[in-house]
Amino acid sequence: MKNKSLAELAADYAKRISKFDKLEISEIKDSTLPKEAEKILEKIKSSKAKIYVLSEEGRTVPSAKLAKMLEADLAETGASAFVIGSACGMHESVKKSADMLLSISPMTFTHEWARAIILEQIYRAKTISANTPYHRA
Repeated sequence: MKNKSLAELAADYAKRISKFDKLEISEIKDSTLPKEAEKILEKIKSSKAKIYVLSEEGRTVPSAKLAKMLEADLAETGASAFVIGSACGMHESVKKSADMLLSISPMTFTHEWARAIILEQIYRAKTISANTPYHRA
């Protein structure tokens, strides 16, 4: 992440999440869209996690619903994985491999903002499941 402030914010939420669950962040260096897709698909194929690909045409879900989805993923597959595209977007083959296309907003964000936002939402989901006071409905 080139934006230091967003990198720090994402790191803060990653640290918070790690108090609830194991978290792994994998980055793929910018490349052509087909090459990025190939690398992403390799990672997806080796994972048993439920795969959420972030995409503007994806489904939006409230935070409490995301919490339930992540709880179910943990029970069913043991993990959830979120895929964020690069500045070039997301290759169709990656979208097709998703268990679910998920949208964080109908607006488009940079991948750096998307990472910070989804990490905050994962943290929020974990606090909802743990019934801690972070989330105020």
